[in-house]
Amino acid sequence: MKAIPYGRQHIEQDDIDAVVAALKSDFLTQGPKVQEFEDAFANYIGANYAVAVNNATSGLHLAVLALDLKPGDRVITTPITFAASANCIRYAGAEVWFADIDPDTYLLSLEKTRELIESYPKGFFKGIIPVDFAGLPLNMEAFRDLAEAHGLWIIEDACHAPGAYFTDSKDQKQRCGNGVYADMGIFSFHPVKHIACGEGGMLTTNSEALYKKLASLRTHGITKENMAENHGGWFYEMQELGYNYRLTDIQSALGISQLAKNDAGVKRRIDIAEAYKNAFRGKIKYQSLPNGSYNAHHLFIIEVDDRKGLYDFLKAQQIFAQIHYIPVHTLPYYKKIGYESADLSNSETYYSKCISLPMYPSLTDDEQRFVIEKVLTFVNG
Repeated sequence: MKAIPYGRQHIEQDDIDAVVAALKSDFLTQGPKVQEFEDAFANYIGANYAVAVNNATSGLHLAVLALDLKPGDRVITTPITFAASANCIRYAGAEVWFADIDPDTYLLSLEKTRELIESYPKGFFKGIIPVDFAGLPLNMEAFRDLAEAHGLWIIEDACHAPGAYFTDSKDQKQRCGNGVYADMGIFSFHPVKHIACGEGGMLTTNSEALYKKLASLRTHGITKENMAENHGGWFYEMQELGYNYRLTDIQSALGISQLAKNDAGVKRRIDIAEAYKNAFRGKIKYQSLPNGSYNAHHLFIIEVDDRKGLYDFLKAQQIFAQIHYIPVHTLPYYKKIGYESADLSNSETYYSKCISLPMYPSLTDDEQRFVIEKVLTFVNG
């Protein structure tokens, strides 16, 4: 059996053809493919606007800046996420506060977030960055109700979840990042994600004002629109301090091709997840699925007591599992800030047992059966 990674890109001939066509075009960057990708992505997610960026970390940075995050402000997020979900808060000089996860869904706990918010005076916190972890959507309607009661904004980190949705109180399916209940959504196009562009990211929003702010910040704060003077076609103004966070036409062409296949990719991921669940039900704990939710399954995570033993055993069988994630508050940089007084026991218990098994559309049935066999062999002693 060849090596089996925990995740990998799925590139087909039509993807290659799309990139070659972009390479042969007049634009390698700042051309029409970027806008085409943005329009297609916004339509797919169900948002009014989309802004393509060079990676999701840049997107998170722009999102907090667009919402006017300032030094000394406080924002809540989950400790079970990639560090970028928290780092973007620090980029703005603001304070990261962590609320614990639900031990069954592994998502930021609404109850723990409420407890944290309500233990301080109104106005103490500025916003919330919840994460659709592993592809499982949060109930953003419930988080919106909480946020509105306390005057908070929401940035939905949906990097794991393009195509996922939850069902709201009106029985409407709400796709992750569609902006109905969050101010903005963030997506990633890293190779192990659903839509691979090599690197890349997308912000989504239903706010025209936020869209314009994001578009400006993405490109140095430079514009040719609404200028007091125009000396000629070359003229532009830098109206604020922005960044070079642009995505190329080459990557956008690949993104357009990949996006068209995402629903089929998610369906295959769900089939893989069901096979894992059928094999492990009653034997091994895995992420629960709330009623009305559709998990896009970026990851399939199980919990075992001897996580290091299983990790090493699988590696010896050429199965390269992964751990998602080391709790952010335990990383050296954040330990210096100090979170000893925070009750994040669910996150720490989860981390002691979690391991991500192979999950990607091109994983074959035979490969998955091999993974399942080895996991059960180890767990059964």
